[in-house]
Amino acid sequence: MKKNLLLSVLGGLLLGLSWPTYGFSFLVFFALIPFFYLVEEINADQQKKKGLRLFGTSYVGFLIWNLISTWWIYNSTAFGAAFAILCNSSFYAIILCLYRWSLTRLPKKTSLIFLVALWMTFEKFHLNWDFSWPWLNLGNVFSEDIYWIQWYEYTGAFGGTLWVLLVNLIGLKYFRAYRQSGELLTNLRKFAPNLIWIAIPIALSLLLYQSDLKPIGETEVVVLQPNIDPYEGKYQRSNIELLALAEELTQNQIQPTTEYLLTPEAYLDEGYGLDLRQYKTAKLHQKLRTFNAKHPNLALVTGAQSYKVYPPSEKAPSPTANKLRSGWVDIYNSVFQFQKENNDQRYHKSKLVVGVEYMPYKAFFEPIIGEFLLDFGGTIATRGVQKYRTVFEHKNGMKTAPIVCYESIYGAFVTGYVRNGAQFLSIITNDAWWGNTQGHQQLLSYARLRAIENRRAIARSANTGISAFINAKGEVEQTLAYEKEGSLTAKVQLHDQLTFYSVYGDYLARWSIFLFGLLFCIALSGRLKEKEAF
Repeated sequence: MKKNLLLSVLGGLLLGLSWPTYGFSFLVFFALIPFFYLVEEINADQQKKKGLRLFGTSYVGFLIWNLISTWWIYNSTAFGAAFAILCNSSFYAIILCLYRWSLTRLPKKTSLIFLVALWMTFEKFHLNWDFSWPWLNLGNVFSEDIYWIQWYEYTGAFGGTLWVLLVNLIGLKYFRAYRQSGELLTNLRKFAPNLIWIAIPIALSLLLYQSDLKPIGETEVVVLQPNIDPYEGKYQRSNIELLALAEELTQNQIQPTTEYLLTPEAYLDEGYGLDLRQYKTAKLHQKLRTFNAKHPNLALVTGAQSYKVYPPSEKAPSPTANKLRSGWVDIYNSVFQFQKENNDQRYHKSKLVVGVEYMPYKAFFEPIIGEFLLDFGGTIATRGVQKYRTVFEHKNGMKTAPIVCYESIYGAFVTGYVRNGAQFLSIITNDAWWGNTQGHQQLLSYARLRAIENRRAIARSANTGISAFINAKGEVEQTLAYEKEGSLTAKVQLHDQLTFYSVYGDYLARWSIFLFGLLFCIALSGRLKEKEAF
């Protein structure tokens, strides 16, 4: 038991110490070996309750990984941190239990294929269900090593997941031989030639990095970093005051040639937000038009809370509608574009943070626990979403994707903007909830993956930082440090060619789902191997 626990702890430490932005990602190529060997050890022993023991032992290691990598959630919500870390650790332990089960029903080599397909199927599932939390998907681990993964433009981050799993399975063979023989140096020498499977993708990436990405033009962008404390300072200012602050902090940056100004997520967040039916008659809109008149070439892309009121009815008018005394209301985390001689454009954030912006499986849970959401300031209500990815068009013809915070960690989701014509990506976010921890640094780092996958430059406006400009190869070109008030300006290159990944998205994950389903059915049938007790 002690030996198995040490294997789990070792695996958890290696995973945690490999994670961006402080980790050494090379460790991930060996971090899963202890977990996979743990499965074999428990499966081969003579004790009972193998599944339960495997779950409990491996859970410790996965808990260590989650704690090291995502402990910072605690800064915004203790309950949310406990829920995310405890549940996410259990999901990975369940993966190992299913892998052990497959060893009792399938030939060993087939079980390894089952394991790879299962892991990638889980990651895809974790991107799309109501408890989505794909922060620790294995392909994200290389977000600081962009010179290793330029081929993500073909595979997306799932290519990184597949790479990590295959190298760990190769290493498992030699770790198993070492444990059986005790000859460490001999097995290390035998394993050394297999490092080529790490070297080849890196060499390919370096070749791709040398290729010339030909932009179709460029646009001048200013990003705002107001550095407002969301717990105490933000909700005491009116939208008009916040607009005046944006003007003040960018007055030395905005020139007649400047075409975009980006402000952070939910920057205009006074009260319930902008009434979508009549915000154009409000005083704020008049101020916005005055601002547009002073800068006729400038498009203001700003985060704002907005809402839509429905008349009374017995049935909710939408799945996300919130009940009022006299009707229903949908509340949105929105992005607006305001520009002179151009119609207002808007987009509603559609990948929401579970427990903060929406209640998972609302139809089931709301009758039981009520409208329970974690309070991050503002209105506590389930947010509405939209089904399609809106792209904002400048009157001069440029197109940008209004990506809001959490949405930037969803690879295939971001491709929807690119396929709809986005020539560069605008990411607006408010990372202040997590404090000066790895949280905001990891979110910025993950944005680099989206740049590579789609070959699109990124302009990023963050409330407290880190605001940045990232080029289409994933290189961070400018940053404004965390908790610093100010703005940045840069010439952002425009691209219109679609990458293989932009067109086909998570095709590796879709193939894995098919393969997992096929092998799972074969395992259930017991045709390839005699059934053993779970």
